[in-house]
Amino acid sequence: MNNGKYVFAQLVEFLPHRVFDTIVDKHNGNRYVKHFTCWNQLLCMVFGQLTNRDSLRDLIIVLDAHAIKSYHLGFGKSVTRSNLSKANEKRKSKIFEEFAYHLIDLARKKLINDVFEIQGKIYAFDSTTIDLCLSVFWWAQFRKTKGGIKLHTLYDITTHIPAFVHITEASVHDMNAMDYLVYEDGAYYIFDRGYLDFDRLYRITQSGAYFVIRSKSNLKFKRMYSNKVDKSAGVIYDQIGKLSGYYVSVDYPDKLRRIKFYDQKNNRELIFLTNNFELSSPQIAFLYKERWQVELFFKWIKQHLKIKSFWGTTENAVRIQIYSAIITYCLVAIVGHELNIKKSTYEILQILGISLLDKTPINELLKEIDYNNVKEQNFKQLSLNLF
Repeated sequence: MNNGKYVFAQLVEFLPHRVFDTIVDKHNGNRYVKHFTCWNQLLCMVFGQLTNRDSLRDLIIVLDAHAIKSYHLGFGKSVTRSNLSKANEKRKSKIFEEFAYHLIDLARKKLINDVFEIQGKIYAFDSTTIDLCLSVFWWAQFRKTKGGIKLHTLYDITTHIPAFVHITEASVHDMNAMDYLVYEDGAYYIFDRGYLDFDRLYRITQSGAYFVIRSKSNLKFKRMYSNKVDKSAGVIYDQIGKLSGYYVSVDYPDKLRRIKFYDQKNNRELIFLTNNFELSSPQIAFLYKERWQVELFFKWIKQHLKIKSFWGTTENAVRIQIYSAIITYCLVAIVGHELNIKKSTYEILQILGISLLDKTPINELLKEIDYNNVKEQNFKQLSLNLF
């Protein structure tokens, strides 16, 4: 079926084209467009992400070098620097945002994991700051001489897919992004202590969801009783009580659970607050430990996709590029699942990055190779040749 098709063209087949067209029609994305459509724009952006292009000029140089293949790759016939730059500047980023969320839902459904230690949906919420040059990105003022944006992400721990992405100026406090979350009944939400706002945490309780958050050292907490703990597991105490400060007790009037845990690896003590009274104290500590997966996601996407150096200077262009990176990440995850590839997302991305213009069937390109077996076969072949 894939004979004669470029690897990139095979990848594109995993993108739901009709869904994208529906979103484009909804926002009149192709209005007055004759040649370079929103679909062509999306494929150019994904190609740039997969090949790790540093700039728009860099991307166009590569596309020009392979202009004869543009039709088969899906780029259309009018891919120029000015066309792509204007499209990123003027076409609604909402098109790419909605398509990114569709791919996120698709990827999460395909990669659902029922073998996690704690059953249920588990999310970690955090943000990362992307520094920008204030003289170029004038709209993203952070400090007097510094620009930047924040990428607030709700990361699905069990599927390793971001479930929610919110882009703001870097000056926006992390806690404000919590107002955009829609909490799921019975799900777990993990936060660092920068999100310690009891009015917002009480909304999680009222939604029937659970939270685990690191507490601050000066928190006023009145213990009602204590649970038995296993000190060999690093748990120092497990207390049930209420907040005793006037304002915080008004914001959060219900009971809370406070757990003190000794992190032997880093030689430090951590205090957690949670509204879950069913899980064991080591399980609560385990949930907070899993929060680091969102940090690893930020590190990975910054290193291997283009969200630090941008191909346009307007806010719209920056948003399109970030959502294109999320689309690319989800696409790679979906391809790995559909073809039952046992490689990591990083390994798949590295292989695809240098193979997009090959005509090898993608399942053969990404198949597992037993390198020990290959060495053994080569040794046997060498032995036969010697005799």
